[in-house]
Amino acid sequence: MNGQLRIRSGRFAALLLGPALTASLLVAPMGRALAGEIIPSVGLTRSVDSDEAKSLVGLALRGSLIPGVVKTEVGIQYRQETLYNGDLKLRQWPVTASLWLAPVPALYAGAGVGWYQTTFDYSDGTGINDTTHQDFGVHVGGGVRVPLVPHANLDMNGRYVFMQDQESHLIPSKFNPDFWSLTAGVAIGF
Repeated sequence: MNGQLRIRSGRFAALLLGPALTASLLVAPMGRALAGEIIPSVGLTRSVDSDEAKSLVGLALRGSLIPGVVKTEVGIQYRQETLYNGDLKLRQWPVTASLWLAPVPALYAGAGVGWYQTTFDYSDGTGINDTTHQDFGVHVGGGVRVPLVPHANLDMNGRYVFMQDQESHLIPSKFNPDFWSLTAGVAIGF
């Protein structure tokens, strides 16, 4: 019985190892085409209905769709702002996907879409319950890349986010959630 188990586990390993080895041989010559970057960032954000900028943090993963010309990016950020004289704290976790055109290595521009998880945190004095919901938005923007060392670039990005008007339980009952952001991060290649 023990011998049969070893033979079966050996065949199972061979079944897994064969395709894995074949895939690695096919992918090995494409090393440069599969290269990507991870970009931790910090920045400033300001709502169109606010007069003050707030800080934000983010993390993005960027890769090349067409090397040297088109880049894709998936990212997440955290931002918060205070509205209505402190009666509403808005917390947001945008998850975005972007397509950047980069005809010149140091510059890029493009657009994307995002899913915006938003929490409305009302002050205790209002008597209104906190709510959380998800919204869809689109953004346009661009950036500049400055080489620091091999496999690391300073990445400065700006974008404007368009979203549908949102309702609040305070007066005025609607507000414009559009905002802009400016970030700086280090793009680390892998």
